[in-house]
Amino acid sequence: KLDEFQGGTFTISNLGMFGIAEFTAIINAPQVAILAVGGGRSVIDPDTMKATTVVSATLSFDQRHVDDATAAEFMSVFRSLIERPELQNRGFMGSLKVDRMAMSL
Repeated sequence: KLDEFQGGTFTISNLGMFGIAEFTAIINAPQVAILAVGGGRSVIDPDTMKATTVVSATLSFDQRHVDDATAAEFMSVFRSLIERPELQNRGFMGSLKVDRMAMSL
């Protein structure tokens, strides 16, 4: 329903439950971004040669409101939290953020 999208700024779209491995979602105005989450799939980790589950996530965002660096930082923190769920709700967010000033030196 269209009224469900009113007043929001960010959406998470999960088509993984329908067997979709990866997709790119389209932003519904006036929202700023949408995170498309695909389904988990089993792959062989080349480092350990063990089966592991991976998932794809794609961020679509409106560049009038979010710049590329902020979007990349969001995805970096998102990846860290998904890969290491023990960091959630423990106050480690500051340590996960990319230090942009250090990168520009």
